[in-house]
Amino acid sequence: MATLTAEQRARVQDLAARMRRDIITMITEAKSGHPGGSLSITDALALLYEVVLRVDPQQPKLPNRDRVVLSKGHAAPGLYAVLAEKGYFPKEELLKLRKIDAMLQGHPDMKHTPGVEMTTGSLGQGFSASCGMALAAKNDGRPFHVYAFLGDGELQEGQVWEAAMFAGHYGLDTLTILVDNNGLQIDGDVTQVMNPLPIAEKFRAFRWHVLEVCGHDLDELYAAIQEAQATLDQPTAIVMKTVKGKGFARMENNAGWHGKAPTREEYEELVAEWEGR
Repeated sequence: MATLTAEQRARVQDLAARMRRDIITMITEAKSGHPGGSLSITDALALLYEVVLRVDPQQPKLPNRDRVVLSKGHAAPGLYAVLAEKGYFPKEELLKLRKIDAMLQGHPDMKHTPGVEMTTGSLGQGFSASCGMALAAKNDGRPFHVYAFLGDGELQEGQVWEAAMFAGHYGLDTLTILVDNNGLQIDGDVTQVMNPLPIAEKFRAFRWHVLEVCGHDLDELYAAIQEAQATLDQPTAIVMKTVKGKGFARMENNAGWHGKAPTREEYEELVAEWEGR
């Protein structure tokens, strides 16, 4: 399988850095939002949109486009950041996050935001929808692939395992899920709230092809995505070990930043840290 070139890796890293700045900026302006879980999936989103996906921001409804479903819908700032950076809508919209009559709501809305494939927010539902998309692709012989992002806290939802059983039963090889295993949710350590571990073994029991990677290692992620694309008759789960709040020291591995906006003073300090890197 092909590996990332140095030029591709540099482009993805640059995109991810811009996204991280955009994420904290829009959440600060909104005075609400979810930075922690948006930052933990930034690298995977940047890799998908910069190198992997067959999409056209100027034609966001092309029938055979690849689909990305953000089942963990509270991480919308991460998705919005990459969509704006890739030209689905003007970056100025990011500063209107969660504002009345603005395009960007607190959770993704497919009716009002170009590039959003599924309205999500109630955990587990985006995963189920992605299964339907993948089944349609498989039955119709269409060449698109579906990528769904799930949180490890989201795995506490029963609907997730119904969807997992469905996808395994129907051999949905056009479906890849990326599990954001950052270990934290709004109430703290996921293993203390409602332990979803072991994640990989659970998906294997539902007839999934499972890969475990570092969610911030672009080469590992790219190799896993390629292996998922080549896997037949099974859906693939890429379990990503990630750092909640990745990229900003005060936010990393801190459950308090799950759903808290920076103050203006904190924002200036975060920007200084970002610029220093």
